[in-house]
Amino acid sequence: MSAMVENSAVAGTPPRPAFRMPWLRLAPWLYTLGLFALWELGVRLSGISHTILPAPTVVFGAIVQYWSPIWKNSLQTLYTTTLGFGIAVVAGLALGLFVGWSRSIYAGLYPLMVGFNAIPKVALVPILVIWFGIGTVPAVLTAFLISFFPIVVNVATGLATIEPETEDVLRALGAKKLDIMLKVGIPRSMPYFFGSLKVAITLAFVGSVVSETVASNNGLGNMMASAQSQFNVPLVFAGLLMLAIEGIAMYALMAWVEKRMTGWAHRSTMSQ
Repeated sequence: MSAMVENSAVAGTPPRPAFRMPWLRLAPWLYTLGLFALWELGVRLSGISHTILPAPTVVFGAIVQYWSPIWKNSLQTLYTTTLGFGIAVVAGLALGLFVGWSRSIYAGLYPLMVGFNAIPKVALVPILVIWFGIGTVPAVLTAFLISFFPIVVNVATGLATIEPETEDVLRALGAKKLDIMLKVGIPRSMPYFFGSLKVAITLAFVGSVVSETVASNNGLGNMMASAQSQFNVPLVFAGLLMLAIEGIAMYALMAWVEKRMTGWAHRSTMSQ
């Protein structure tokens, strides 16, 4: 009788879930390793010279060999990028709130911002050099200018696209313009704002490197330009790899901030 009770108890217990591999977490690493493996295999089988396309092992060897200048210039590029990006966040948020405050202001200033954004920022670097000289300041300002527009546009769009029905209801309840913006407009624009940070930080790296290439004595851009003039292609690819690592790290940080601050706005998940 006791054996039957034990068997029924065992049969009634839910089975333990089988171990599942965290494929979503492993996918970035697996795809990256696969890319490097294909890259290495392709270079070795094709016999391409390292002065044209170095294999990943050669690039990693260059990182070890030139680690001291790579580390120093990586920190410089990260510094100029984050500083320019930080200025863009503050200024972009403030201007975005101002532009989105009124539809008339939005209609008047938006074409001007589009026209300014259409100007290639690399064309502004010589002007910045004339004004501030060669060094860190042009790189910071270039990173600021190139990452400024996405933040302004997204914040302004979030404010300017409040449903008219919502405004009518709130006004009928006695809400003023400031109340509507504080209670509805700004919370509505926050997903736009934090989403734009992921785009802006990657653009900030582009601005820093472009300016460092032509108007700086430090940074990864300057290091890669010097390596290119010496036909040191593995060092050029080492600089590109360090830029990719920094960009991925900063993008992941912005994505984490977005998820923490606006998790309520993400109602669906992608299927596995």
